[in-house]
Amino acid sequence: MEARARALAAAAPGTVRLRVVGHSRAGRPLWMLSAGHGERQMLTVAGAHANEPVGGASALRLARLLAHRPALLDRLDCTWHILLCLDPDGARLAHGWQPEEPAPSLEQCHLRFYRPAFDRQPESLPSPGDPRPPLPESATLLRLLDELRPAVQFTLHGIEVGGAFAMLTRHVPGAAAAFRDTAARLGVPLDRHPADGPDWQLDPPAVLHLPAGRAADPDDAGERDPSGYVAGSTWLHPRRYGTLTALVEAPAWAAPAVSDDRPAADPHGEVARLTGLLLRRTRRLTDLLAGTPDTAVPDRLAPLRDAARELLAIAPAVVDTWTAEEHTGCRGHFATLGIAARRIPLRAAAMMRRALAPGAPHTADALAGLAREWCAELTRTYRPVWTPVSAQTALHVRTMLDIAARVGP
Repeated sequence: MEARARALAAAAPGTVRLRVVGHSRAGRPLWMLSAGHGERQMLTVAGAHANEPVGGASALRLARLLAHRPALLDRLDCTWHILLCLDPDGARLAHGWQPEEPAPSLEQCHLRFYRPAFDRQPESLPSPGDPRPPLPESATLLRLLDELRPAVQFTLHGIEVGGAFAMLTRHVPGAAAAFRDTAARLGVPLDRHPADGPDWQLDPPAVLHLPAGRAADPDDAGERDPSGYVAGSTWLHPRRYGTLTALVEAPAWAAPAVSDDRPAADPHGEVARLTGLLLRRTRRLTDLLAGTPDTAVPDRLAPLRDAARELLAIAPAVVDTWTAEEHTGCRGHFATLGIAARRIPLRAAAMMRRALAPGAPHTADALAGLAREWCAELTRTYRPVWTPVSAQTALHVRTMLDIAARVGP
């Protein structure tokens, strides 16, 4: 990414600049590419989650477009800043899986899977009252938000299996309809009722808005995960400047079932079935790992072990959240929950396999077998289809350009 960004800057020196804006915990540079010289500021953040490489591809696609068509920047009267990878340390640990054509397999994806524990994800901030300082990557992003005060902060994400959806910190007229139309033209199914953002207001299908009360409260800087984990968020930080934050999710493997708008026949029964599946699989992993000492994991792989253990620990809280919600929804929502119930133990098994491979190879082999079995079962159940990278990145880029045109100074 750095090499490609350098090439763009060299090819369009009057339009594109590249600079280091900070460093990661391990000392890796955080590169930001800026295009144009307009009054309005736009900021795109890619690579916030190590397991979502499409954000970086979309960032480069946007940068190429702006470099080759500067008239877009003139029409928007903006300077567009692109943070190429917010978590390069996590990206390094996840490196090795390349989403290339023809379609890779879900099992291949999980051979190198890594997603950090919550408190190591740079879009998460310490909760109010927590004395810990933000991560260096988080501090860099906060400083940029305070300096730029962008009209829009775009954050680019991707999920392994599911459908497209967007989260907006305030209502923007026409933005939701345009996002749905873009997904339809690209052939990307929508996640009718996402499991993310349990405290956000659903604008079906596939769009979540921060509720008006929260959007107007400058002291409300917390974001709650379905597991119950609450942290501050870089998504909410720039509301004090009138900044809109727009999160865009693109699926690597599309599962059309998440778009099914038919009413579920037995919502409570579906919840009971899916929570039971989640608890059985996490319990199976816990039993398999019982007695495995920390010394079996080398220090360089400890983040994998810690993230896997966190997933096993939060499973009961996820069950509590799903059980407490009022479920009268569509079949698509339960397909989304079904994928999530399978995703949590699959991610844990994949990461713990990598962590234990050097020191406990027999246990690692057993975990590899579970990951293989669960990938196959998820594929049989939801029949996911690989979304071409061109479609994933187009969803990100077209949505960013559309929202930028709709948001005033």
